[in-house]
Amino acid sequence: MSSSRLVGVGVGPGDPELVTVKGVNALRAADVVVVPVMAASDGKDGGERGRAEATVLHYVPEEKVVRVVFALNERSDRERREAAWDAAGARVSELLRQHGSVAFATIGDPNVYSTFTYLAQTISASVPDVVVETVPGITAMQDLAARSGAVLTEGTEPLTLVPVTAGAAVLKEALNGPGTVVAYKFGRQAGEVAEALRQTGRIEDAVWGSALGLESESIRPAADLDGAPLPYLSTLIAPARRDGGRGGKL
Repeated sequence: MSSSRLVGVGVGPGDPELVTVKGVNALRAADVVVVPVMAASDGKDGGERGRAEATVLHYVPEEKVVRVVFALNERSDRERREAAWDAAGARVSELLRQHGSVAFATIGDPNVYSTFTYLAQTISASVPDVVVETVPGITAMQDLAARSGAVLTEGTEPLTLVPVTAGAAVLKEALNGPGTVVAYKFGRQAGEVAEALRQTGRIEDAVWGSALGLESESIRPAADLDGAPLPYLSTLIAPARRDGGRGGKL
C-alpha cells in the first residue's frame, strides 16, 4: 500500500460557506494543508494571502497550513515558470515524505483550470507510489449563476466554458454558437470581451462578477462594461438565447 496521499480539495470561489462537507473533512483529515501563493519579483513568497488560504483558515488551524510559492502570475518567462513549478513540486514531495498525507486547497474545483492539475503531474513523477485524489468544489460560474439569477442551461442547451487567457477570438467564436457561454479570467481583457458581446448580440442578458462571496464582491450587467480593467479572476455568463417559453427545449 502507498505511504503517501495527495488530495486536491476544491474550496469554492471564496465564500467559506460554499466548501462542501467532504471538502472540510478532507482538509481536517490531512496532516498538512498546502495553499498556493503568488511569487514576488524575486521568486519568493510575496506575503499576500490568497483566496484559497483565506477559505481554508475557516476550517483548520494556521499551524497546519503550509504556503507554497507557485508562478501563478508568470506567463512570459517560461524558464522562470518551469523553475518555480519544479521548486513547488519538490516542496510538496518533501511534505509528503515527512507527513504522508497532504491536502492541496484550490479555489473552485481541482479539475477545472486548477493549479492542482500541474502539481499532481509533477508529484506523480517524483513520488511514484503516491495516491492522488480530488474532492470536487463549487465553481465560480455556479456561484455567479446563483447570486445573479442567471440560468446556466435549460433542456438540450450546451454550455461552453472559455478561459479568455486563450484570446478574445476564442470567446467570440463561442458566442456565435448555441447555448450559454461562460468566460473565466477575463478581467484584463474586459474591453475586448465587451466588444465581442456587442458584435454577437449577447451583451444585454450577460452578467459578470468578481470576488464572489467576499466583502469586495461585484456583480453587474455586462452592458455596464466600459473597457476598464477588472480583477483578473472575473467571471462572465452570457445566457443562451431563449424565446421565453417554458420547457420548449426539452
